[in-house]
Amino acid sequence: MEERLFVGYKPPFISSNRYLHQLKQKYRVRKGGFSGTLDPFGEGVLIIAFGRYTKLFRFLKKSPKLYRATLLLGGVSRSLDIEQVERIDLVPRYSREEVERVFSQFPRRYLQTPPLYSAKKVGGKRAYQLAQQGEEVELKTVPVEIFQLRLVNYSHPFLTFEAEVSEGCFIRSLGADLAARLGTTGFLTTLTRLREGKFEYRCEEPLDPTQFLNCPKNRYLGPINQLQLGRKISIEELETQQDGVYWVKGEGFFSILEVKNRQVHYLLNNLPLQTSPHFC
Repeated sequence: MEERLFVGYKPPFISSNRYLHQLKQKYRVRKGGFSGTLDPFGEGVLIIAFGRYTKLFRFLKKSPKLYRATLLLGGVSRSLDIEQVERIDLVPRYSREEVERVFSQFPRRYLQTPPLYSAKKVGGKRAYQLAQQGEEVELKTVPVEIFQLRLVNYSHPFLTFEAEVSEGCFIRSLGADLAARLGTTGFLTTLTRLREGKFEYRCEEPLDPTQFLNCPKNRYLGPINQLQLGRKISIEELETQQDGVYWVKGEGFFSILEVKNRQVHYLLNNLPLQTSPHFC
C-alpha cells in the first residue's frame, strides 16, 4: 500500500468522512485517515494520510490554524452556524470603529465554551448526539489562544474575519463571542480553514512527513539495518541522549523514537520516506 501524506480541500456541505471516502476511491486505497474534522458546512484544508502514514497524526505540527469566517449579526442558531437556525433578528448597524475596538480588545487567551452541536464527548457520547435527542448538555470550557484576529470586511449585518488560533478552538464559538461583545447574537454563514501549521492546500501534492513533524531530528550512530529491523537500541547509539521524542533517518525510511530514563523505545518504525514530486 502506498504511504502518502497530503493536504486535501474539503468542499462545503459534505462531511469530512464522506470527503475522505471520495479521496480513497480516487487514489484506490483502502486505509486512509484525516486530522482535524471540519464542520459539514465548512470548507478548506484537511490533512490526509494513507497507509502507515495514518499513524503520524499525533506527531505532526498542526498549529496554529488559520480560518476565515463570515458572521451574521443578529442570527440565533443552536449550532452557531446555518445548520440549526432558529431566527434572525434585525440589529442596528455598528460603526467601523466599534467593530475594530471589539477585535482589538478581544482577549488573546480565554476559556471558550464549545458549541452544543460538536464532537465533544459528554459521558461517553458526542455532544451533538445528545443535543439531537433533546437532552440537556453542559459542556466544560476549554482554554484557547488567539494568535491573530483581523477584521476583513463589515457589510452589515455580515462581518468577515480571519483568526489564527490554537488547536481546540471552535471558530463557531469565537464568532458568537465576538457578537456578544458587540451586544448581540450571531452565527457563522461561511467557514474556511486556510492553513494548519505549515499545511496548506497545494493541489494534493505528496508531502515529506519529516518536514512537518513536531519532534526534533536525532542521529542514529549504529548499524542502519539494526534500526530498520526494529532491534533494541542503546542510548549510546544516539547522538542526542536527553529524554524526549525524536525522529531518525535511515536509507529511504525514518523512525520515531522515545528516550526516557536512558532507555530507547520505538514509537513508529521503518516508515518509507515520501519524496514524490508535485502531483497535480
